[in-house]
Formats: sequence, C-alpha cells, structure tokens
Amino acid sequence: KLKDLLVAISWADLSRTYFGKSNSWLYHKMDGRDGNGKPTEFTEEETEQLRNALFDLSSRIRIAAENI
Repeated sequence: KLKDLLVAISWADLSRTYFGKSNSWLYHKMDGRDGNGKPTEFTEEETEQLRNALFDLSSRIRIAAENI
C-alpha cells in the first residue's frame, strides 16, 4: 500500500518521531516479519498511528510548499 512512498520518506525519522521506536521495528512491521522471522503486523492502534503520522507529514509538506 505504501510502495510509491518507500524511497521518498525517511522511515527511520518517522519511526522515531511518531512511534518512539527504531527504524528496524517499523521496517519489520511493514515487511510482516519480526527480527526473528516470525509473522508480525501492525495493531489497530499502530495502524491508526501510522495513518495519522502520514497525514501530519503530508500537511507539513503542503505548508512548506505553500511557503516557497
């Protein structure tokens, strides 16, 4: 679902800023496998948190673009 954004966003920064977690935590969640290769997925709460993080980031980008 996020394929077209994978190289455009600093996922490490997003993970630290919005989740307080390491970038590997977020990559594992997005990949569907934890550090031990076991299946993992976002909880409903984490999904909502990611959605809100992307909304916030998009808003910040729009504001920056409008101020150029």
